[in-house]
Amino acid sequence: MERKEEIIHLLSNQPEKPFTTREVAESLDIQRSNASSYLNELTGEGRLTKLGGRPVKYTLNEPISPSSIPADTAHPRSETTGDNQRDVFSQVIGHNGSVKNAVMQGKASILYPPNGLNTLITGPTGSGKSFFANTMFQFAKNQGLIAADKELQVFNCADYAKNPELLMSHLFGYTAGAFTGATTEKDGLIQQADGGMLFLDEVHRLPPEGQEMIFYFMDTGQYSRLGEADRKLHASVRIVCATTEDPKSTLLETFIRRIPINIQLPTFKQRPVSEQIDLLKLMVGLEAKRINRKVSMSKDVVRTLISHVDYGNIGQLKSNIQLLCARGFMNQLHNNVIELTTHELPENLTRSFIAMTSDRSASSELIRRLEPTLEIHPEDVDIILDRDSYELPYNIYDIIADKATLLEEEQIDQETINQYISTDINLHLKSFYKNQGFALQTTSKLAEVVSLEVIDFARDVLAMTDLETAPGQSGSLLYALSLHVSSLIGKLRDGQLRPFNARVRDLALNTPDALRQAEVIRHRIADYFNLAVPESEAYYLTVLLTSFKTDITQQVGIVLAAHGPSTASSMAKVVAELLETPPIPAIDMPLSMSPTEAYTKIKEAVKQADDGSGVLLLVDMGSLATFGTKLELETGVKVRSLDMVSTGIVLEAVRKASMTTTTLDELHQSLKHFTGYHQINAEPTTSPNHLKESAILAICASGEGTAKKIKEIVEKPYANKANMPYQVIVMSAVNLQEHLPSVLSRYNIIASTGIIDPKIAAPFIPLETFINMGASQLNQLLLGTHDPTEITDQTQAQQLIQSYIEENHLYLNPARIAPILWNFTQQLGDWRTDDKPFTFHINLALHLAGTVERILTDSPIESASELPINLTEHAKHQIDQHIIALERKLLLTLSDEEKEYIYYYVSKDTGEIDELDDLLD
Repeated sequence: MERKEEIIHLLSNQPEKPFTTREVAESLDIQRSNASSYLNELTGEGRLTKLGGRPVKYTLNEPISPSSIPADTAHPRSETTGDNQRDVFSQVIGHNGSVKNAVMQGKASILYPPNGLNTLITGPTGSGKSFFANTMFQFAKNQGLIAADKELQVFNCADYAKNPELLMSHLFGYTAGAFTGATTEKDGLIQQADGGMLFLDEVHRLPPEGQEMIFYFMDTGQYSRLGEADRKLHASVRIVCATTEDPKSTLLETFIRRIPINIQLPTFKQRPVSEQIDLLKLMVGLEAKRINRKVSMSKDVVRTLISHVDYGNIGQLKSNIQLLCARGFMNQLHNNVIELTTHELPENLTRSFIAMTSDRSASSELIRRLEPTLEIHPEDVDIILDRDSYELPYNIYDIIADKATLLEEEQIDQETINQYISTDINLHLKSFYKNQGFALQTTSKLAEVVSLEVIDFARDVLAMTDLETAPGQSGSLLYALSLHVSSLIGKLRDGQLRPFNARVRDLALNTPDALRQAEVIRHRIADYFNLAVPESEAYYLTVLLTSFKTDITQQVGIVLAAHGPSTASSMAKVVAELLETPPIPAIDMPLSMSPTEAYTKIKEAVKQADDGSGVLLLVDMGSLATFGTKLELETGVKVRSLDMVSTGIVLEAVRKASMTTTTLDELHQSLKHFTGYHQINAEPTTSPNHLKESAILAICASGEGTAKKIKEIVEKPYANKANMPYQVIVMSAVNLQEHLPSVLSRYNIIASTGIIDPKIAAPFIPLETFINMGASQLNQLLLGTHDPTEITDQTQAQQLIQSYIEENHLYLNPARIAPILWNFTQQLGDWRTDDKPFTFHINLALHLAGTVERILTDSPIESASELPINLTEHAKHQIDQHIIALERKLLLTLSDEEKEYIYYYVSKDTGEIDELDDLLD
């Protein structure tokens, strides 16, 4: 007997007695979590009734007819009668407004004889394409054009985009022996949709051959299963497609011609404010119905939710509402009314609440339309459809209630309960929405190398541990932890264990609070990914966490003000998207706005933006440029002003301000000399030795640290491509004399980079220039089309070092270690006599970053006995004194080999050795 039937049998034996989850679990000897899952499923099927109160109890229902099944179960509402039942579109928000034309097209597509018209729905992620397709399907059923027992067949083309054969087998079916593992024949979705509708989501991911097979089926109604090309099958299927892309650029013209109906759905922002409010009420109402309690929401919360919607549209709004309601439910578990105020807002929505300055006209209309408090009762909402693609397949409030009851029974304090449940809420929602085309927050660059599952897990773990990080460093910690967890999972699944490192253990034991947090994270990794994580992993996690603790320098604030109805906010939005940072405060100044009003708004923005390090005021012209001194006097905030602002200046300002070592005056001075991002054209260079494989030479002192990082940087853009244009040869200065002739004979060296110029017939790119430039511009440089930026001031050099450490060293906190390394290189600068003021500092600092990480990971460097070092013992003794001070600051001990490399760097740049000429003689 199945478990669910055992539960029914248990409750039927005592029909007058309501059962708790715990009683069912104990009676059937099953886990409580499994019992809860079965009980919720039976409730959803209408076989049980859930009773209110604490703890939740369940009782057996009488047999029910299909017409009495609730709206949120597997079938559409049957209570709706008459015309509304036949015209489900009449209940769609905006059916007489922004989607009126779309509704007319949808009806025409369904009603056109004899079997409707194929349809393409276009619109951005979260705009409601799946919901609209479901509504079309329901409309067809209500009109009697599709049988009542048919289900909408849904296929996401992205799931199999990289495997056309598997994609075709799912759509058209296959015969036994069609491919390895096909032991029996199977019908495809086309056959299952015969007499009904097939919804092809993300159709732009359908390969050309798949598009051809689909439009052949559209033309003829015939198709062949995989493995029997000589046999034709027939089906009558209404096809509805959806895409977020431009059909003309992603779909075959022959495919587009076979789809006469193209429905364009608006973005959330394109809808009128009245519809935005109605959509929010609907989403909140759905949650109120699930909780079965009234939900009260303040005006500020409503404004924040609506204003925050951007890339994810309606889907994003729904996910934010679900997260907010779940948090409110958790904090007010025993209340009859769930009151949602700004205190319930998660961090990303709190930022939006603070900076609601974008669409002024919509914002003012929104304020006029809203009451101080929005109240939604469970019975206020009519459910049009049973579910859409953004509908959770479970009731998250049941999960919250059941877990809260379980933890309360274990006598766990409320704060800990909230912490556990809050994390689970995030994991549930983000895991679900990850599959819907967007995450609750995007981390696009990181997602190129780490799975979204790991990123979401890392973000939730960081929220759970409530770490205090330096300003601007929370994102860096997310990157670091995501990379760490991803690497750890790969090693553990491959059966590899990280070697024990006593030094790392000792460092971890010195920070017991961080070690406790690391232990929690270790257990969560084990539970979430179902892996056995060794205890020693907590030591490495501790080192990672402590390197991002709240640090010395606060970040310079930036306020942007410009004339025009949207000039400032538009520039701020562009910069935020390019740098993937929160938008800076932006004050739009219509020409009708008086200087007094503008000053008042700027004054408030300056006070908001100040984090203790002052504020840079970026303005375009006129009276705005005169506000700086007055603002300082009235706010007490240090202010510097810069006029004639452009998008490029804003971009550079935000980028530099994110470096926590940058002061307000340094930022102001550097921007005064900023002339934009330039490229100059030149004739491309041609290699005279085209028969050899091209290569770039990367040189560092050891061949172990910086040079290998250079190799990774160069190769990263080509990680998934077979046409890598050149190899990267990693070399050490120790064995350069021995290996360089062989390399030159085998490869066409098109460039070299690193700590010294090998003086060969190829351009040398100084290390600091290369890191500052990045691999994406390397081709332009080699072709002579890019003018590399020269490091001309100390701030630029320090930023370069910090950026390099952030991108290339997992266990180091760049904002914390970069100033220490910079000070050390300055102390040794007395030995430098060359005419490149910052080359020595940058080279040595980057080498030392590798030194610190090698010590932390117990990866000793090779012997430095062959390094040419011309320093007196007295000079070495002086350097040793600085090394001792450095070791005290870093709480590390450098090996003799590492010290030898420092001697080498100092000696190399004093002119006491003649660069590589001595090495090559």
